[in-house]
Amino acid sequence: MRPVAILTDSSSDLSPKYQDEYGIRLIKAHIRIPGNDDAEAFVTWEEGGTDRDLFYADLKKRPEAYATSPPNVEEFSRALEELVCQGYDVVAITISSGISGSYGFLTTAAAAVTAAHPEAEIGCVDTLRFGPCIGLMAIYAAKLRDEGKSCREITSWLEENKIRFRQSGWLDDLTFVAKKGRISHAKAFFGTLAGVKPIGEFDSNGLTSVLTKAPGAKAALATMISYIEKTITDPGDQIIFIAQTCRYAQALEYKRLIEERIKPRAVCINDVHPYCGINIGPGLLAAYYLGKPISADLSEEKKIFEEIAAAKK
Repeated sequence: MRPVAILTDSSSDLSPKYQDEYGIRLIKAHIRIPGNDDAEAFVTWEEGGTDRDLFYADLKKRPEAYATSPPNVEEFSRALEELVCQGYDVVAITISSGISGSYGFLTTAAAAVTAAHPEAEIGCVDTLRFGPCIGLMAIYAAKLRDEGKSCREITSWLEENKIRFRQSGWLDDLTFVAKKGRISHAKAFFGTLAGVKPIGEFDSNGLTSVLTKAPGAKAALATMISYIEKTITDPGDQIIFIAQTCRYAQALEYKRLIEERIKPRAVCINDVHPYCGINIGPGLLAAYYLGKPISADLSEEKKIFEEIAAAKK
């Protein structure tokens, strides 16, 4: 059996620490930022030569000056060809096809490379997820590889279990989302003014659906922790990723609560870097973890939030 390489792209926001620790390869996507219309996406602020808070302040002020694009077919082909020629089969993991064209480019490249190298196997996974949740999936893939699983076995596990990768979090700066055309300006203004925290979960299309709202950070954190408790599986053996954009203080409190109540093996706070951040903006706070399968219509998740709300009355 050929050795297996795990490949993901900048949408995973996987830090160099975890890339090195788990032997995960990363292919760079592209961002358009002021002064550079085709910059490589980066996953540390030092690499990008910028400051997190300055970046998000400018992004909020002029979102039209920023844009993203995935690795193209040629770039995916080069990355896959290099690994295949080194003797690897490849499990390649990309951002949700509901958000980006990355998966389509990947599968086109994989078909060309396997046609030229029929001895190699390339498993392509449409995660139906985004951001650090993809990085978390890549870590699970790397663990399976280290257990001796084949490319086909790892790809099958990811396909069967991707509906178990969950998020529990909020996006509270709705004015930015409105500028990106995701919500009306009136609703965005009202939501931000009222301090409402819309709490969402992944849906079957790889997007986030808002399932409940909480009046402020303290109530939202309590709801989010209760939701994790009711949906997580085997927490003691998990790494939980927390993603945040300009909500670092709240992320620290969320981390403390998760460690105290959920007791996972580790909790890691991830900044969201430009490739995902350009389309999210400031105001995200979310935890990503492995749990029970998400229901196709989110009916079970809505019921859980209703139960949490009822218990607090």
